[in-house]
Amino acid sequence: MNLLDVVSKFAHLSPRSTAFVEVRPLSGLRHEISWKEFHDRTERIAESLLQKGIKRHDKVFLLGRNSIHWLEVYFGVLKTGAWAVPLNFRFNDDDLRYCANVAEPSAFFFDDEYAGRVSGLRGDLDTVRLYSVIGPDDSKDFVPLEDLVRKGKPGRVKVALSDEDECALYFTSGTTGAPKPVLLRQKNLMSVAATEATNHGFVPSDCFLMMPPMYHLAIGHLLAVMLCGGCSVLLTEKISPRYIVETVAKERVSVVFLLVPWAFDLLNALDSKEVQKEAYDLSRWRRTFMGAQPIPPVVVQRLKSHFPKMEYDTVYGLSETAGPGIIHLGTENERKVGAIGKPGLFWDAKIVSDHGEEVGQGEIGEIIVKGPGVMKGYYKNPELTAAVIRDEWLHTGDLGKTDEEGFIYLVDRKKDLIISGGENIYPVELEAVILKHPKVHDAAVIGAKDDRLGEIVVAVIQPRKGEMLTEEEMAHFCEEQLPRYKRPRKIVFDDVPRSPTGKIEKPKLRAKYSEKGILS
Repeated sequence: MNLLDVVSKFAHLSPRSTAFVEVRPLSGLRHEISWKEFHDRTERIAESLLQKGIKRHDKVFLLGRNSIHWLEVYFGVLKTGAWAVPLNFRFNDDDLRYCANVAEPSAFFFDDEYAGRVSGLRGDLDTVRLYSVIGPDDSKDFVPLEDLVRKGKPGRVKVALSDEDECALYFTSGTTGAPKPVLLRQKNLMSVAATEATNHGFVPSDCFLMMPPMYHLAIGHLLAVMLCGGCSVLLTEKISPRYIVETVAKERVSVVFLLVPWAFDLLNALDSKEVQKEAYDLSRWRRTFMGAQPIPPVVVQRLKSHFPKMEYDTVYGLSETAGPGIIHLGTENERKVGAIGKPGLFWDAKIVSDHGEEVGQGEIGEIIVKGPGVMKGYYKNPELTAAVIRDEWLHTGDLGKTDEEGFIYLVDRKKDLIISGGENIYPVELEAVILKHPKVHDAAVIGAKDDRLGEIVVAVIQPRKGEMLTEEEMAHFCEEQLPRYKRPRKIVFDDVPRSPTGKIEKPKLRAKYSEKGILS
């Protein structure tokens, strides 16, 4: 059984029940779709794709923000046996070209807001045979999604799929900044759905608020709700404390996933009375869980002060494990807040030394995990795959330790990855951008702790001899070159130490600036 069978099942068992709701607070728009309607539209999309020659193992790009139509395309592609390839809408054109060179897509679906960008890229995408726009396209250069829905017929798609069939390719950047293609199978997606459904006790009456972008494998939360026949509400356009609370109240939401920045914003709004929870009916909100970065215990404590009866859980996962939930805290273990928990359903985990030997209680080592969600591998990169999957164990690159009860604590990243607000930021990529400035001789990027975002970016910049460089000048340069979430929040002018082999000695920088209080 796979997730396509789940959609078919609830289309027959609960045809009129709402599967998804899309809420756009800025536009004032609300759209919902039943299980039967969703099933039929995905069938129509799949049949149209097959008619146009999209076949098993073809790759289909999907560039867009969270929406019901995004999900329709995703599941429509899976039904053909082709691979869905969700793309980060923050990717620049070079990133998209890189992904296309690796994946060689046969079709490209995208939101209408990206039509201009896609038009500019067409000359570089030789393998794409079908371009389809999700939404209106005044240029008439692309096939509207609704044309595919209208021309397809439900019930005709008869592609046999097994648990071992590849179905999705997710590009997730490594510490070098180059996007890594994670290849997943049907069983990987089903595994994360089952694990998360078990972790959070989802039932058919649950209504889940889905806010993280679905190009991430945070989509695993939504897949878990689908597995139980519940409803997911997609809050899109803008996420703010007021819109979160309003949506929870209006849609009768019972479960919410929060990134730490959203949690801080919500708590600050409640503390300041900017949002008065007494004005809303939040009686169905039973559970909140968080993940994607280490969770400061103070956040959970503040959350519980506002919602004493709220259940809380922490989840941990990676793209290479098909998403979240491979380790989770459990609502019965709130006394252990600060830990990421214990392995979830189907999963094993242990902490090992650099030599692969399991370390003792309290000792720091690398977290490695084993279970049915582990990716098939990095697409077209068997060497890197072999480096991280050894004897069925995935080496996460994260450092952790266990306590006397076996709870796992995340200590640090093994590499230099910075996680800010749930987004991965890669120092090498930022250093390359900063080095483009004509007055910069050298640069190093490190992370500093931040209560709200988890970490922020600190840039250590060494100007060229004889050049005068100011923080304002560099800040303006970074505004032009980098998306907001990647920009340095702190800029320091200093020499950049390098080893004899040319590597930046970041431990020295961290020690130096920790002593000066810059990194805390």
